[in-house]
Amino acid sequence: MPSVSCKDVGLDCSFEAHGTTNQELMRKFIDHAEPAHDMHYLSADIIYRVQKAIKK
Repeated sequence: MPSVSCKDVGLDCSFEAHGTTNQELMRKFIDHAEPAHDMHYLSADIIYRVQKAIKK
């Protein structure tokens, strides 16, 4: 099952998400990052880093 974590993206956080699709993982990451990391807007760089960090 694909997964991604905040540590994979370079954030000092233990959050890890699992999902069946990359889109589901992105949604889970965004839902976590907005309140936990005050990321109300994800830059193209962060989105790219999350996509590259997804482990299959």
